[in-house]
Amino acid sequence: MNETQITITGNLVDAPELRYTQGGQPVAGCRVASTPRYQDRAGQWQDGDALFLSVTAWRQLAEHVAESLAKGSRVIITGRLRQRSYEAQDGSKRTVYEVTADDIAPSLRTATVKVTRTSGTIAAAAGDPGSRDQADGEPPS
Repeated sequence: MNETQITITGNLVDAPELRYTQGGQPVAGCRVASTPRYQDRAGQWQDGDALFLSVTAWRQLAEHVAESLAKGSRVIITGRLRQRSYEAQDGSKRTVYEVTADDIAPSLRTATVKVTRTSGTIAAAAGDPGSRDQADGEPPS
């Protein structure tokens, strides 16, 4: 499958919600809003149209996101962009864009952070490049 890699900077619209799959895997979901800014001809800063994306994080990343971030947090997210279409209750067709996060971090432009290192996934991910999916990525497809 050809997946589009994306990096987005924005603010969390809601607090990350942590839940567990039937198999016990942690998964966190949240939404991020990114609003581009540009200078108009008069030199004044203007806000563009906001882009809202649903974000999903798996396993240890999900637990860290739920523990570390809150609504309004400025974040930088890297992951894989996916498009999904569905039919709404009123019969109209809708398309949503979602990001499956590979990494999420607070933006240091507007905050300070004290990093606490955890054990586990770093050693697994450092060995075989293909081990990332099993160490801290999304569940196998």
